[in-house]
Amino acid sequence: MLKIKDQQTGEVATDRETGASLHTMMVMLMEDGRAEVLKVTVPETSLAAGLKPGAMVRAIELFATPWARIFNGQLSEGVAYRAARLELVTVEAAQ
Repeated sequence: MLKIKDQQTGEVATDRETGASLHTMMVMLMEDGRAEVLKVTVPETSLAAGLKPGAMVRAIELFATPWARIFNGQLSEGVAYRAARLELVTVEAAQ
């Protein structure tokens, strides 16, 4: 899904270095018997060919950036995730 920079104009967010369109991908992190859904931003040019829903991927150079803002007197906070690229993982490589 394309990442929108400005909701009012529909402007698409782009990578500052390459100008590539950014996509927000929903990725499920499985660890120690728990699952967590992360929204990871990835440049369009770095998405694996053949990527489809449910595919196993490996996030390369994954960075987590904490953020906080006050809007209408309410504090919102979270973590933004960004990966340099997503690679498809084969079943054999996952074992």
